[in-house]
Amino acid sequence: MSQVKENDTVKVHYTGKLNDGRVFDSSLEREPIEVTIGQGMLIPGFENAIIDMKVNEKKTVEIAKEDAYGDINEELFHKVANEQLPPEVKPELGMGLTSKSEDGREHQFRVVDIQDDHIVVDGNHPLAGQALTFDLEVIEIK
Repeated sequence: MSQVKENDTVKVHYTGKLNDGRVFDSSLEREPIEVTIGQGMLIPGFENAIIDMKVNEKKTVEIAKEDAYGDINEELFHKVANEQLPPEVKPELGMGLTSKSEDGREHQFRVVDIQDDHIVVDGNHPLAGQALTFDLEVIEIK
């Protein structure tokens, strides 16, 4: 029976959990994800965990934050004056905001603090700084 290797396209069902057991994402209620191994489409720990798995094989892996979304980068926190916000935006804690850079790229931020004259936004991935656990099942290897 073949095993997953670099450059294989695979279909995988997964359930991702935080250390406290809360599920943050799962493919079980939808189609499995389909990716080609080695193209950097997955976090490194997830991709490495799939290598050498066989079709219908299941396993649970713990992925250190360094192999997931990394440490929280303090440089990705930004203070934004209220007058810089569009007038229709009423910030709330946890709210997602999008900003376009001069080159046209979009950046995602989350509101993490609200003061009288400014807000603080976080540009880190929401799962940065956390170890993750994944239940994996290889459905197909192409």
